[in-house]
Amino acid sequence: MAQISDAESRIMEALWRKAPLSAEQIFEKVGPANDWAPGTVKTLVTRLLKKKAIAGAREGDAYCYRPLIARAEWVQAESQGLLDKLFKGELAPLVAHFAEHRQLTAKDVKQLKELIARIEEKKTGGSRE
Repeated sequence: MAQISDAESRIMEALWRKAPLSAEQIFEKVGPANDWAPGTVKTLVTRLLKKKAIAGAREGDAYCYRPLIARAEWVQAESQGLLDKLFKGELAPLVAHFAEHRQLTAKDVKQLKELIARIEEKKTGGSRE
């Protein structure tokens, strides 16, 4: 999967929320919030087209864009890239890092325990010992 920059991901987020969108509609959704001119948005759209992250086609009176990459697929790739880059692909050191450097709330701990229980249940086929 092509690398999507932070700025490009803002365009993608707009398209994941609602597609198809014209360049003007994309600008309305992300331009002002990011202090971007219409030309900046068009440049980012062009980059995403070259990366085959989005596709464009005439729809009615406007040329509109839609994502070719599912958000879940992108999140998975980005997450794995972060894990590989910072923690040699291992999840436990990532969790340990957050536990040591960020105060985990009771809700965080509860959610982690529930996640571990679900993972264990899947690995044992639903039977707990």
